[in-house]
Amino acid sequence: MASTKSAYSFEVNKRANKTQIKDAVEKIYNVKVRKVRTANHKGKYRRKGRTFGTTSSWKKAVVFLKPDYHIDLF
Repeated sequence: MASTKSAYSFEVNKRANKTQIKDAVEKIYNVKVRKVRTANHKGKYRRKGRTFGTTSSWKKAVVFLKPDYHIDLF
């Protein structure tokens, strides 16, 4: 079971796959990734005056690191 301290979420490109996300995180943050989970989020309907539209769709990636690694955010 993954501990919550080793899970980080990112907004990624919609066309990126899990392998590309893993390689990018390992290269940028100099850590070892254990697994990656992804989810596509649809845009929500919004109204402004008489017009209707949608917000942009986006992709979320949750990256789980190996036990000895962490990312310093602050």
